[in-house]
Amino acid sequence: MDGQPKLEIRIHETDFDGWRQAARALVLDGVTPEDVMWSIKGEEELFAPGERQPQPRSSTETFSVSARFVELAKIAILHRDPRRFAMLYRLLWRLRCNHDLLEVATDPDVTSVTAMAKAVRRAEHKMHAFVRFREIGRERDAQYVAWFEPEHHVVELAAPFFARRFADMPWSILTPERCAHWDGFAISFTSGVSKAMAPTSDRLEETWRRYYATVLNPARLR
Repeated sequence: MDGQPKLEIRIHETDFDGWRQAARALVLDGVTPEDVMWSIKGEEELFAPGERQPQPRSSTETFSVSARFVELAKIAILHRDPRRFAMLYRLLWRLRCNHDLLEVATDPDVTSVTAMAKAVRRAEHKMHAFVRFREIGRERDAQYVAWFEPEHHVVELAAPFFARRFADMPWSILTPERCAHWDGFAISFTSGVSKAMAPTSDRLEETWRRYYATVLNPARLR
């Protein structure tokens, strides 16, 4: 097709399972990395009916990759580089025939994916270190809110740390694309908000409470 990609696969920003399902089907069908175009679904498509992902035509052929690759891909896919899906697929394609490829530290694909995973881990650690909660309300009605702008898609990755460390207080971490909330029992996630929602001064307390009442349903979360 004049050098153009033959197949477009659309994936949500952090959908590792969706990528893995599509990538496995493509490999089994012999679709080369050059023949696939990976693109990212927009926020408006997040709750739309799911698209049909490629399914392998063969029911007898299979292949496996190491747990090391799976863990590496789970983290690297949280990077913001829009090329990450294609890079991971190219690495997966090559691993099928070269099981020891991840041991070749000088390989360009291995180097790139490893660097992305390291950058994601650094962003996770920065979130752990620099999130600062602001108290809204007093005593039993107190809630704790923080605003943070992570470098990569690490909100869901980092949230369990805060649930463990601040298990006895209800908190919310607001970010531009994903918000995390803890009610003392479970973590929940909602869509991102603008920085104007961050309670940086007392006058924003009522704004925050309206947001909390509208977006969150404590009874459902509990």
